[in-house]
Amino acid sequence: MNLAKVLGTVVSSQKSEKLVGLRMLMLGVYGPDNKPTGGSVVAVDGVGAGVGEMVLYASGSSARQTVATDNKPVDAVVMAIVDSWEVDDKEVYIKGRDD
Repeated sequence: MNLAKVLGTVVSSQKSEKLVGLRMLMLGVYGPDNKPTGGSVVAVDGVGAGVGEMVLYASGSSARQTVATDNKPVDAVVMAIVDSWEVDDKEVYIKGRDD
């Protein structure tokens, strides 16, 4: 799993029938230091994440192992909304805290 921030949504009027009804999010990839890495990914939203939230996403074959994405042509899925994380006993991120 990887850390990311929800940057926005992706809308597609023409897509595979297997993707109909799935919400897609634009994610900015983050490192454990809570800094953007410069990478981005489009992922299916499996948990109801909102813009600005930090999330965990899985990619590759793991992305097709949720109820929402089972047997669907997806390569990334948001699997959790992050409340907090720490590194070396130091809090790096707490949801709702302005940095």
